[in-house]
Amino acid sequence: MSMISSWYGIFVTLVLLSSLLVAWIIIWRYAVRRRALPCPEWLTPLLENPYMEYFAGSSLLLDRAGVQRGMNVLDVGCGPGRLAIPAAKRVGPSGRVLAMDVQQNMLRRVEERMRKHGVTNIRLVHAGAGEGSLEQQAFDRAFLVTVLGEIPSRAEALREIHAALKDGGILSITEVLPDPHYQRQASVRALAGGIGFAVDEVFEMFLAYTMNLRKGSAA
Repeated sequence: MSMISSWYGIFVTLVLLSSLLVAWIIIWRYAVRRRALPCPEWLTPLLENPYMEYFAGSSLLLDRAGVQRGMNVLDVGCGPGRLAIPAAKRVGPSGRVLAMDVQQNMLRRVEERMRKHGVTNIRLVHAGAGEGSLEQQAFDRAFLVTVLGEIPSRAEALREIHAALKDGGILSITEVLPDPHYQRQASVRALAGGIGFAVDEVFEMFLAYTMNLRKGSAA
């Protein structure tokens, strides 16, 4: 009887925790529709786990976007540097990475990782996409990894990124469920197409996708 009670207690606990998680996701998703709520700095450990590594690992995303040595890379909403640090290592001394985030604490985490990994080719920018902080025609690749839904003005952000990319450059957008900011493929296609991006390639996985958008060459 005690063993049955023990298993019943575990089952009830799991059900309660699952219910709380679902409720949190629903509440958060409703909240982000009304206000921009970037992932808080104290939740960053949740961004680096086997689940995210499987669906949006840095090597996987860099490979999908064709990042090579000597390229200039833009990481919008860089967070703690999960993508920026590996990107900086891949592009090497002849390339550079610009890591942008609206949260200063996130950029401090990137600085700590830069010192730890001996990386010196990353420039940090405390700003949001769409605020006019980016140099035009400067980047070969740009990344928005589970970030697009956090941006208040998505259209303005994509316009600025479009202008910041070189002709033929690629913007790689990755979305992963159950992120409360998750953006559907159809929404991304419509928004990006209206700005001048063309869909180059889509990598679909269960619960996640990466969409590469190419900036056309100037006529």
